[in-house]
Amino acid sequence: MAYSKQMWQDAKKKCRLNNEDIELTKRLGLNPRSLVKNIPNKSEPWKAPVSVWLHEIDEKRRKKTEQKQKRRAKAAATQNDGSDTK
Repeated sequence: MAYSKQMWQDAKKKCRLNNEDIELTKRLGLNPRSLVKNIPNKSEPWKAPVSVWLHEIDEKRRKKTEQKQKRRAKAAATQNDGSDTK
């Protein structure tokens, strides 16, 4: 579903985000409704502000990607070592 510019603008305002945060949101595949739903309530002091939450998600995904790449490189190196000993 395509989200209207108005929905993005409303989410940006309600969540106190800047343009970079909105771009990050789109890159992460999130939508404006999910941003608004994750605004911390006064009764949820453990919840981080939406912008912090977004950056935490991005950081976790980057770490996962790095780990996958390391594992793939290690597996490829192991395969190459095994095939050279004929």
